[in-house]
Amino acid sequence: MVLKRMYIVMGVLGLLLTGGMILLAVMAKAAPAPMVYIILSLTVMCFCLAYLYPQFKQKDERTTYIRQKGMFISYFALLFYYFILMTIIQFELLTLTAMDVLYILCSLTIITVFLSWVILARQI
Repeated sequence: MVLKRMYIVMGVLGLLLTGGMILLAVMAKAAPAPMVYIILSLTVMCFCLAYLYPQFKQKDERTTYIRQKGMFISYFALLFYYFILMTIIQFELLTLTAMDVLYILCSLTIITVFLSWVILARQI
């Protein structure tokens, strides 16, 4: 139970940090720093882990199935993300640096894996 509270506290702190950084970017009339994506994805991860902790604490067949199925779904979601990013870069819809693309892909990976676990845990 202590670990679940710690995840929630870390999620709230991450949410406040992300909100503050986005607010600063809006006030400066600039795009937020790319590291905001990583902090936001880690915030989502903390909230997902707080929800999943009681179920994943016990290492049974159900949690193993949820993890395997979640990674399988995330694989295809990542292929879709790659296709979208390649299209955006190819047709120059947005100008992205290599670091921006890496930040975006890393954030999408974290968010996709943990949200797919939450969705599967609720369905199964």
